[in-house]
Amino acid sequence: MSRKSRAKPPSPFRYFNSSPEVIRLVVMMYVRFPLSLRNVEDLLFERGIDLCYETVRMWWNRFGPLFAADIRRQRVSRMKGFRQWRWHLDEVYVKINGEMHYLWRAVDQEGEILESFVTKRRDKEAALTFMKKALKRHGSPEAITTDGLASYKAAMKVLGNTDKQEIGRWANNRVENSHLPFRRRKRAMLRFRQMKSLQKSASVHAGLPNHFNQECHLIDRKTYKARRSAALDEWQSLMG
Repeated sequence: MSRKSRAKPPSPFRYFNSSPEVIRLVVMMYVRFPLSLRNVEDLLFERGIDLCYETVRMWWNRFGPLFAADIRRQRVSRMKGFRQWRWHLDEVYVKINGEMHYLWRAVDQEGEILESFVTKRRDKEAALTFMKKALKRHGSPEAITTDGLASYKAAMKVLGNTDKQEIGRWANNRVENSHLPFRRRKRAMLRFRQMKSLQKSASVHAGLPNHFNQECHLIDRKTYKARRSAALDEWQSLMG
C-alpha cells in the first residue's frame, strides 16, 4: 500500500479558527430548533461565544450539507436489507418569490424523513422523478401510502408498484405531521428566494432532526436519556 493511499483525508475544519465542537454546536442549534441566525448569535453570546450571525450563516451553508450527508449514509447502511418499511408520501405548497412550488416528502412508519424533493409542478413526471430518487437511495418498501393525487397512481404504474400503493382518509397522517417542523422553520427564515435554497434547506433540515428525534412519549425517561446522550455523542463525532 502506498503512502498516498494511507494518508487520512484532510479535516473539513482545517481552515477555521474555531474548534469543531463550536461549529457543531452552532449548526445543531440553527438546524434542530426554529431559530433565526440572530437568535443563534444571541444564545451563543450568553454562553460566552462571540460570533456574528453571518458566521452562523456561513457555517450552516458549509457544514450543514456535510453533516446531513454523513447522518444519511449511516442510516442507509443500518437500514440496508430491511424490507418491512412502510412509506408515506405527500407534497406541501411552498411559495418562492410569490410563485407556487411543491416540496415532496417521503417518510417511513417511524416518522423518519427519507427524502425531500422540490419541483415547480405536481404532475406525473415530478412524482416519478421523486419516487425514483427515493427508491434508488433506500430500496423498495413493503407498502407506500399516498393521498388521492392521480400523479402518484400514474408514477406507480410506470414503476410497477401499483400493488404496493395504499390510499386512506387518515392513513397519511404520519407524513402530514412531518410538515409541521418545516413550517416552523420556514416562518423563522421568513421566505425562500430560490428553488436551490429551498432544496438545500429541506434536505438538511429533514436529515438532522431525525438524528435527535427519540419519540420520548413512547419510551421511559431512562431509555430516552440514554438515547439522547448517544445521539449527542454521535453528533460530536461527525466529520471527525
